[in-house]
Amino acid sequence: MTDHAPAGVTRPPPPSPADAPRAGSGSRPGQGVYLYAVTPGEAPYAGEPHGGLPGGTRRDLRGGVEGADLRGVGGGAVRPIARGGLVACVSDVPLDQFGEEPLRRHLEDLDWVEGVARAHHAVVETLAAAGPTAPVRLVTVYTGDDQVRDLLDRRHDDFAEILARVAGRREWGVKAYLRRETARPAATPPERSAPSPARAPAEPEGGGPGAAYLRRRKESLRGREDLWRAAAERAEELHAALGRLAVASRRHRPQDPRLSGRSESMLLNGAYLVDPAREEEFAAVVAAHSDRFLDAEITGPWAPYSFTMIDLGPDQDGGVR
Repeated sequence: MTDHAPAGVTRPPPPSPADAPRAGSGSRPGQGVYLYAVTPGEAPYAGEPHGGLPGGTRRDLRGGVEGADLRGVGGGAVRPIARGGLVACVSDVPLDQFGEEPLRRHLEDLDWVEGVARAHHAVVETLAAAGPTAPVRLVTVYTGDDQVRDLLDRRHDDFAEILARVAGRREWGVKAYLRRETARPAATPPERSAPSPARAPAEPEGGGPGAAYLRRRKESLRGREDLWRAAAERAEELHAALGRLAVASRRHRPQDPRLSGRSESMLLNGAYLVDPAREEEFAAVVAAHSDRFLDAEITGPWAPYSFTMIDLGPDQDGGVR
């Protein structure tokens, strides 16, 4: 699985296998309930098992094509489970693929994992385009609807706080790279230049070419170190400036070139939650920091993955609950 589904977004790590499924009220034999995200809704606290869809008629779980239901992992139809003013967006999945032992095997199949990830993120992006959305980690599966309602009860305040924070805002990514073509720093001023050849000390006999090579090599290394230091400081300045504009910011680990698609060293991989009114100013700051040291680029907007992840258990990242 790569980090390009969709691109630019730093994804949650693949889940580790979880404990064996538990029988739960509302479970269907052989079926699990796959949770994608939680959104705000208007259903009463003790509402119907499948309450109103989040956001009213605008959030109708359709995939952007008129008359086509939104489909998730394995092609399952995405449906709502409402509780206490929140709506969990779920679909049914077979436990012969998502149960404990089958999941262990499937997680070793990168093509299978990537297919699940793409379907998961497609659902989340569709929901996020319609309104506030709190995604959960990949392969978060429950054995029945009642377990999902219990989650909405227990973590109601956490989800409500997250959804209030991201409402009306979008996540933007900024990546900054060390410019490969950057020239070495300017030479020292004339008054501090090296002595003229006539005054320079003579090279040791027999070691002239070797000593000269070592000097050039040392100067080259010093120049690269100076360049890296200057670029790193510039990236820190950019992150700080964007953090002052954003509602929230998060710095992710720099990506490997195999994920970024670029051979240059990545010095900044940041995510920023931004009010629409400040997006133009945000873009201008990024452009102003693209110079002879840095090549900075904006990605997004994305569903606010970096600012909505919630820990659903002390020892489980994914799997059946």
